[in-house]
Amino acid sequence: MKYLTNYKTILISFATSGLMLLASSSTQAQEFPKVAIKTNMGEILVELHPEAAPKTVDNFLKYVKAGHYKNTVFHRIINNFMIQGGGFDKNMKEKPTLKPIQLEAKQALEKGLKNDLGTIAMARTEDPDSAAAQFYINVKDNDFLNHQELPEGDPVQFSYQGRSVTAPRSRALLATAGYTPFGKVIKGMDVVDKIKAVATTDSGMMPNIPVKPVVIETIVLVK
Repeated sequence: MKYLTNYKTILISFATSGLMLLASSSTQAQEFPKVAIKTNMGEILVELHPEAAPKTVDNFLKYVKAGHYKNTVFHRIINNFMIQGGGFDKNMKEKPTLKPIQLEAKQALEKGLKNDLGTIAMARTEDPDSAAAQFYINVKDNDFLNHQELPEGDPVQFSYQGRSVTAPRSRALLATAGYTPFGKVIKGMDVVDKIKAVATTDSGMMPNIPVKPVVIETIVLVK
């Protein structure tokens, strides 16, 4: 009976160790890279999600590690929409960038990452594959910025900014391609709230510019 008891103890020990190893692996799998966005109005901590947008996260981290974002600004701020930055220095001079990346909005959506309040996403032009360094943080749920699947047909009817629209399929594909979210704010939403509320003005072709610069002093990878 003594040996049987010891045998059971050993089995329980191995089983417990196995569970601990599985739990450890699971925890490690959920450890996402994080960056600290230090601004002249406070710090924002962002968790990145490479499982949802791997190329986008890799691209963003290249700019972070190269120091691209040092002393750039949030140059476009629209309360109740988003705050956008990372492309211009304090003198509103646009910074050079790397080659644009492929859109990953559909993949991000399939992984459950949306343009919701507090998520960070890539800014781009009308060309879906034009995102480079500029990013924005959503200050509300912006469903219309997510990728949208289209029904068959040409022209096609789809939802755009909350209203039903009919357009040629080629145009509809551009309008519904979406914008790629690639992470979320996990600390510092109070800073985001302060930034979104600053006074803005228009300057030539540049609308919604803060009257007083909102400076991104640094963005660094948090170890």
